[in-house]
Amino acid sequence: MTYKDHDASALRTNDSWADALDRAVQLAIATLRTAPSETEAWEATAGSLEWTCWETAEHLADDLFFYGMQIATPSLPAGTYVPFGAHRRRAEGPLNTLHADREPGPSGLLTVLEACGAMQVSLTRTTPPSARGHHVFGASDPAGFAAMGIVETLVHAYDISAGLGIDFTAPDDLCAAVLERLFPHVPRDEAPWPTLLWATGRGELPERERLEKWRWYGEVRQAG
Repeated sequence: MTYKDHDASALRTNDSWADALDRAVQLAIATLRTAPSETEAWEATAGSLEWTCWETAEHLADDLFFYGMQIATPSLPAGTYVPFGAHRRRAEGPLNTLHADREPGPSGLLTVLEACGAMQVSLTRTTPPSARGHHVFGASDPAGFAAMGIVETLVHAYDISAGLGIDFTAPDDLCAAVLERLFPHVPRDEAPWPTLLWATGRGELPERERLEKWRWYGEVRQAG
């Protein structure tokens, strides 16, 4: 079934987007809990990224935390982020506000990821739909930030799984929903999961070149 065959506009409320984000996070965690439990295995490179699997999971947790905080503070001046400090653990690693304690190993890392996901899910439910938060790809509402969290969760679960030697496939309905919300410019004649991977520079589609640069569009658009 192609992307255009899905009812991609089914998610309309904060609660429905919160449910979708929770589903994506729980799917990612359930998949990654099947990976090797030794910390050394998580030092493998995550898919096509320059980061390790551990760093990528930390980055994902950091994204979910940051998206939740951003939409929870709509009184910020327009065009500004919540002023958290951030640092890299190594020069080539991600710039994060959050880092997981390495002592508990991958199990602890996934607990951090689950906690950050739960926080954004909760804030998606409780923040008024009228709230807006800054993002470099467009000021957005709670539903838009939830969609961003879903994209980050699905594609980074894919990256990490590739590095750990396990399989991860995202549900087509979740992919179709975030494509509709954040990627209005992408083709609609292929299946949603391959389209999302292509739209985020991780795959190829027939007769289309792999993307070297990509973005989404978070601005709130009028229904109709």
